Amino acid sequence: MYGAILGDMIGSPFEFDRGSKTKDFPLLSEESHYTDDSVMTIAIAMGIFEAGLEAGEQEMKAAMVKYMRLLGNRYAAGEYGTRFSAWLAAADPKPYGSYGNGAAMRVSSIGWLFPSLERTREVARWSAEVTHNHPEGVKGAEAVASIIFLARTGLCETKEQIKDFVVEEFGYDLSRTCDEIRPSYHHVESCQETVPEAITAFLEGVDFEDVVRTAVSLGGDTDTVGAIAGSMAEAFYGIPMPLLRKCKERIPEEWKTVLTTFVTTWMVGTV
Repeated sequence: MYGAILGDMIGSPFEFDRGSKTKDFPLLSEESHYTDDSVMTIAIAMGIFEAGLEAGEQEMKAAMVKYMRLLGNRYAAGEYGTRFSAWLAAADPKPYGSYGNGAAMRVSSIGWLFPSLERTREVARWSAEVTHNHPEGVKGAEAVASIIFLARTGLCETKEQIKDFVVEEFGYDLSRTCDEIRPSYHHVESCQETVPEAITAFLEGVDFEDVVRTAVSLGGDTDTVGAIAGSMAEAFYGIPMPLLRKCKERIPEEWKTVLTTFVTTWMVGTV
């Protein structure tokens, strides 16, 4: 989860193609801040903890919706898309067929908390379906959560194995390099045009920081692409302690409690 939040923060100053498409930029500046991507990442984790790891579909979805709405109306005001803002305000919110990348940027806790790939994909699918129930939205969520699971468990020992899994299982085209993507890439918010790019940045990066710098250097929706790439990089590389400290300095106290619960739950092997 820290990887997603850091990727979000690091990419935030450059969203809407405001960067120069280079990996040489201040990693965390005064302009770096968490956005709706981090808010929803925390909300999904809170929903899982309230419902319980063994919860069924309806209970899990209800808890996720509860915390997405609670935190979404508390943090990052004005940063949500039009349809998601309407969903946050609705008396009886329903999924609205979105294939936006919001489905993929919020799933990092799911990739860590569940004991099997099958269960990981199931809960990732549920987390998407409460809003982004278009097949591309669901696919994006499942793909990112699956990569995190495979990386953190070591079921795929190499990135090449992860790449092969993603191509075979989800059908994403990962044939282009970041150098090939970068020149014409622009701000877009669909899963199908951001998840493959984030995965490619993850595959090319040599450590956590390099993955996020590579993702942000592509341009476009940099906070979300950074969050997705950072969530995968954390599972494969871990995060340097200085970056973890800087992350904690920039988030609300309420979130620190959630993150402590998340780390404790995973480390004590209760999943």
